[in-house]
Amino acid sequence: MPRDPDCVFCKIVGGQIPAAVVLQDENVLAFMDVGPLAEGHLLVVPRSHCGKLSDLEPQQYAALTLHLPALGKALERVTGAEGWNLLQNNGEVAGQTVPHVHFHLIPRRAGDGLGYRWKPGSYAAGRADELATAYREAFKSLRAER
Repeated sequence: MPRDPDCVFCKIVGGQIPAAVVLQDENVLAFMDVGPLAEGHLLVVPRSHCGKLSDLEPQQYAALTLHLPALGKALERVTGAEGWNLLQNNGEVAGQTVPHVHFHLIPRRAGDGLGYRWKPGSYAAGRADELATAYREAFKSLRAER
């Protein structure tokens, strides 16, 4: 599996950096985040290096997300969390600090003080339809490239 020798997650996958591993299979490693936003914060990474979610092949994505429901249930059982966030930052501008695809599972409780900036906007008349058409065309083009 391709690995980046400078990537901290590749080093964890390769056993060069220790981690509190929760789950592993031939494609995925899930482990405790060393800088947790809440107790029980998990990271789920593919064993092979890939910088962005949009660069994964569909089979890699399926393998990466396969265990998310069970990990979420385990998180609730172990931490007693009332819910959890599934977070994936894709690209530096989106907050991705380690350029290796990963999902965060963050336990949540009422009043925990965690949050995120969510400033909903709106579209000018017809703009949502224009964008939807452009998305459909881009998606059709991308499928044809495969």
